[in-house]
Amino acid sequence: MRNKYAVIIICIVALVIIEKENNIISRVSDKLTLRRTPEPPVPYNASNTLVATGDNSSYLESIYGKNGSQAGRKHILLMATTRTGSSFVGEFFNQQGDNMFYLFEPLWHVERMLSIGSSGTNGSMSVWMYRDVLQHLFLCNFSMLERFISPPPRHHVTPSLFRRESSKALCEEQVCTPVVKYIFERYHCKTRRCGPLNLTMASEACLGKQHRVIKTVRVRQLDTLRSLVEDPRLDVKLIQLVRDPRAILASRMVAFAGKYQNWKSWAVNGDVPIEDEEVKRLEGNCNNIRISAELGLSQPKWLKKRYMLVRYEDIARYPMQKAAEMYNFTGIPMTTQARDWILRNTHASTEANGVYSTQKNSSEQVEKWRLSIPFKLAQVVQKVCGPTMKLFGYRFIDSEQTLLNKSFSVLEEKQFI
Repeated sequence: MRNKYAVIIICIVALVIIEKENNIISRVSDKLTLRRTPEPPVPYNASNTLVATGDNSSYLESIYGKNGSQAGRKHILLMATTRTGSSFVGEFFNQQGDNMFYLFEPLWHVERMLSIGSSGTNGSMSVWMYRDVLQHLFLCNFSMLERFISPPPRHHVTPSLFRRESSKALCEEQVCTPVVKYIFERYHCKTRRCGPLNLTMASEACLGKQHRVIKTVRVRQLDTLRSLVEDPRLDVKLIQLVRDPRAILASRMVAFAGKYQNWKSWAVNGDVPIEDEEVKRLEGNCNNIRISAELGLSQPKWLKKRYMLVRYEDIARYPMQKAAEMYNFTGIPMTTQARDWILRNTHASTEANGVYSTQKNSSEQVEKWRLSIPFKLAQVVQKVCGPTMKLFGYRFIDSEQTLLNKSFSVLEEKQFI
């Protein structure tokens, strides 16, 4: 009986603490100046084309004019998959300077919410949700993203935005609210002490920037972005970052060890079951990447001069050259600040090269995976991802000796438009 009462008391105390925290956030948000948040664009019509109509169109017209996007403003989507170096490459743009509004993985919230209560993300629903949230964010509108943040923001204020500290623009002084006692913000700013993020202030900061870049590993199908690219209010360009699938698997087995126990077991205990669900998932991911790249490289009218394919290995070998090419493609000027960051962070010390680090001794990273992946796993990747590897110029390995022979390069010299 005593245990029962003790549990009840603990629950009551927990509820009081939670309510106190909510009240604190509410009071803080009331004190902050909540200037007008841009009204949300209408998501899409029956033909899945994003349009603005009704009351919303007059507001958007006041910002973008009747003929579309503001002159010179660029909207860049950096598409990748996990363990392709996308955090590192994203910093090339995050470090551009005062004219850049960079967001790191905002679709994390969408994927997480759609996955709750199910065995996984609903693929057919998520692709359109991702597209619509991206459109809102490129228009500096956080209202749709707010619906996916948990716990829900109160009066547009949240301590829960994923990896806030990875966006310099979200930690600038104009977006920095007073620190609040007893409010825990896991992804708090590192450059200055800030309180919970006011998304209205973030929206205003975004509107004041000339260029916007979003980095995501959650958009896997290029064709789903057509209506976003064709939105006349935006000037969208897409950069697809790819990496050798063998290197990706080797990296994931370290970074996501818990999810790759089967692969670790196969590496030690015999043959890999080629029909296993995890092997099929790897094959599906490779196919999605390849299909998107083939579409982009074919340059259909809607992607003409709006798609760029970049291999991580080329960035690692020639970081400054590839950064300049990406900036030139986007039409965004490359600043001295960005150049200095790239120079400093592509010659990093060994201690800085953690699995999530944005500091890389780049040239050393290119084929480091060859020392950590067993030959039989490399063979499996080559079998299920063969067409993808051929498209991107990754050479096959036919023996363990070749795998460990650094004088044999697995990378073909190849140019992509």
